[in-house]
Parts: sequence; C-alpha cells; structure tokens
Amino acid sequence: MHIDVGRARFPLICEKTPARGTRGIVASNHPRASAAGAEVLLEGGNAVDAAIATLFALTVVEPMMVGVLGGGVGHVRMADGRHAVIDGLSTAPAAATPDMYRPRPGIPPEEREVEGRLNALGPLAVAVPAALRAWSHTLAQFGTWSLADVMAPAIRLAAEGFRATPYLSDCIGDAAADLARDPDLAARFLPGGAKLPAGTRFIQGAYAETLRTIARDGADALHDGALGGLVADALSSGGGIVTREDLRASRPIERAPIRGDYRGYAVYAPPPPAAAGVHMAQMLRVMEGFDVASLGFGTVEGWHLVAEVLKLAFADRSAATADPDFVRVPIERLLSPDYADLRRAQIDMSRAQSWQAHPSLAESNCTTHVTVADSAGNIAATTQTINALFGARIAIPGTGLIANNYMHNFDPRPGLALSVQPGKRVFTSMAPTIVLKDGRPAFALGLPGGLKIFPSAFQAVLNIIDHGMSLQQAVEAPRIWTQGLALELEPAVPQHVAAALAARGHDIRRVATIGGGMNGIGFEPDGSMTGAACWRADGTIVALGGGLARAGVRFTLETAPV
Repeated sequence: MHIDVGRARFPLICEKTPARGTRGIVASNHPRASAAGAEVLLEGGNAVDAAIATLFALTVVEPMMVGVLGGGVGHVRMADGRHAVIDGLSTAPAAATPDMYRPRPGIPPEEREVEGRLNALGPLAVAVPAALRAWSHTLAQFGTWSLADVMAPAIRLAAEGFRATPYLSDCIGDAAADLARDPDLAARFLPGGAKLPAGTRFIQGAYAETLRTIARDGADALHDGALGGLVADALSSGGGIVTREDLRASRPIERAPIRGDYRGYAVYAPPPPAAAGVHMAQMLRVMEGFDVASLGFGTVEGWHLVAEVLKLAFADRSAATADPDFVRVPIERLLSPDYADLRRAQIDMSRAQSWQAHPSLAESNCTTHVTVADSAGNIAATTQTINALFGARIAIPGTGLIANNYMHNFDPRPGLALSVQPGKRVFTSMAPTIVLKDGRPAFALGLPGGLKIFPSAFQAVLNIIDHGMSLQQAVEAPRIWTQGLALELEPAVPQHVAAALAARGHDIRRVATIGGGMNGIGFEPDGSMTGAACWRADGTIVALGGGLARAGVRFTLETAPV
C-alpha cells in the first residue's frame, strides 16, 4: 500500500489489520489480556471495568512490562462528560536524597547512568509503587464492577497458565544475565538455565495467590497490610529504602488533562509530571504554522521539521516539566501563541540545530498500553509500567511480584527540575491521548516506549490529521526520534532520506524500533469503532458486535406438524 505524501508516494505496508465493532473494542499488547477485557464488556461491564481487567491480566502475561508494584497514567472520558487523568506515578521514598547516586563521569547526562547502576538495578532503584491504588481509585470512581470481579480473569490466567509468546521469550533472553542473579526470577523465567521457550504453558501459582489476596482485601493488602510488609522487608534486606510508611502514604491524584487545539481537533493528554500534554500541545502549536500536509509524510523536509520540533520540546522539558508540587511548570507560557511563534521562528529548515531551554522558562521502553471503548461512549486509555524490562530485576520472594526501577527516571544530579527529592513523583513521557472533533471522540491512542512515547504519539496525531492516514496506517507508520543527540530512524525510512537528513547536519542512528506497540481506537460517525495495533508488540484487537436478544423475544417450540 502506498500513501500520497505531498511530492512523493511513500510505501506504507501494514502488517496487521484493524477490527471494527459496535458494542466495544479492547486494544492491548497481548491477546489474552485483550480477551480478558472483552470478557468484561461482554458481561455488561463498561470501558473502565474492562480496562482495569485488561491491566491486571497484563501483569500476568506481560510481567516484564507492568505490575502492581509499578506506576502509570490513566485517561478516561466518560459518556456523561467527565474527563480526567489519574496520576498513579511512583514517588521517591521518604529517605531518598538528591545525592543518593553518583553519576558516571564522561557519560551524557541524558543517559542517567550512575556508578554501580544503583538507580537501575536492585533495591535502591525501587520507587514507591502507586499502580494498584490508582487502578482501584479509577474503578471506584468510573467503573461499575467490583475489584474482585475485574480481577477474576487475571487470577485464572495466573493459576491456569498461558502459552508464552515469542515476544515474552525474547524479552526474557534479553534480560537473562540479570534475571539469573535473582533466585526467584531465575526459577520462573529461566527454567533449567535457559529462557522460557515460546509455546510453553507458563503458570504462576504464587502470583495467583497474591492476586487473590488483593481481590479479597483491596489495595490496602499492599499499601497497609501483610503483603506490603513482605515488600518492604524484602527491599530493606537488600539495601532498599521503601518502607511500610511509604506504601501507606502512596496516593493517586486525579488531574485535569491538558488540551491542545490543532486544525479543528482538540487533543487531550496528561498534565505534569507527565510531559505528554504540555509538550504535545506545544509541538502541535508550532507545527500549525507549517503546511505539514504539503511537506508530505516520509520526506526529508517533513522529518527534518519533526526532528527540530522534537528537539526544542525536549530542551524545554528538561528545564520546565516535572512534579508540579516541587517545580513551577510554566504551562501558560509553553502553550501560548507568542511562545510558539518565537520557537517556530528559530527553526532553520535547511540545517539541524542544537536547542536549549528558552531563558523565559527559568524515561525506559518497557511499558504497556491499553485502549478501551464501550457502546455507551465511555473511553479509557491507560499506560502503565514497572519502568525497565523486568523493572529492577528483583522479585519479592514467594509473591510473584517484580519490583519497579522507577528511580531511574530521576536525574541523578542535584539541583535540577528532575532531581531526586523525597516524595517527588517521577517524570514520565506517558501519553494516553484522546482526540475530539466538534466535541465528539475522533480517536484515542497510546503506546509504551519511555522517552519516545509522547514523540511517537505526536507523530501519530500528525499522520491522521495532516497526512490523512487511517488509524492502522498511523500506528504502524515508521517513526523518528531525537531529544537533541542522535536522530534515530526506523528501518523503513529510506536510505536516500537518511542520507539527506545527514547532509542537513543530523547525526543519524538506525534502530530496530522507536517506542513500543501503539494501539488505539477510532470512532465513526455511525457509532461504530475501529481498533488498530502495530507490529512493534503482540498488539491484539478484540471488537464486539451483535448483542443480546431483543427485549421480550424467546424461542418457542412449534407444536403443529410441519
């Protein structure tokens, strides 16, 4: 398949097909998790019930990506007009200090590398988890089912097992050296010393018991109960600083989303400490001054412009976007038309530039994303993680839980917007995005991918609005990324385009993927929905049609002869 891209035609081949339904859609990065959410919709639950069920199922089938010891950002738009972002991001423990890590000399600060990798591996890398309380809060405020009911599919998956996908098996192989150092993780994921083979039925009995405890006792099982005691004791014994009191104090925050307007669309995404809402809106405002459609998708000019806009956004983010309880975030300034004009005027379309935060302004790839919509008009888009692949690569013995390594998201250098401070929420690039047109949902999408999340979501928005792509094309299209260092290109970017970008001064680096498996849902004027997922993960769409019998109708056996 080719798409028209201004002055050229770009070969865009979709590897997956979309799915269309009228009663609801569940999009996630694992088929069994999507099935869990669909089960809830089929039994009458709403989009939020299904999204939370899908997340719990993902903790079973994508244990390397997401868990109740993690954090994340949820975004809901309800049919009754309620619209909220649920900030369930992890926080630095009370005992954390700005100088608790020693940055490695000679390493670019963007890499956040410290001596001994203490912010990435082991107990000292663990931040205070908030995912479980956030999911419970979201369910209580916007769902219709009980916690025990939405957890039932996940408990079955853990107790009865599922067949490991090649993606899971390969992820285990990538982390095998570190997993082997933890007896619990080695026993589960490296049976006989080798990675769990694809196709193997993977049963997690201990984790099933942990999930049953949570289903019975609620989030307090972890945050104010015996399970939390096991977590705190295990981390403390290894030199960690997360305490029982840290777990008790953890709370989600319900926030209003940031709105950015772009060519007649209203783009809603999470506010600080997430970067997505502010900087996607900022970038879109800058891009509105260019004829992006005429530049074309896949052209040197088009990708040069995207790269420069990404760099200016990352420069501003480094100085201005962090936990708003600790740092003044100049949202009005960043989103003002005057500031967009100022930044737009600084872009040189003939050469690459180095960008710094403007004087007026005084994360990890291993995440997961779920998008769910129901026939009543409710939408849930949520991105969750334990940060790196298998988090801190330590387990809580006997529980099936894997600890996050969210402390890696902080800047290990003191005195900066993203520096460690006790109780500070981690910075994130998560971008569960909901877009409206004329007050009605147009599409919702999101993806995993650490620092590459909101730049990838931004490109998908451009793909749909400016380049006229279908949702399936938009999520699968090749991506680029930079935060001011190398310009990364996916393999589908043609070599002649890469060479032309290099000639403009970009330091080109080829990578296998940028960001993770994006999924989303598009909303049609007739009330139907289309779900899409990309090739970068096990993304699977379940779309529902049909429905229950018409009221009052029943089968009657004919007694007359035929």
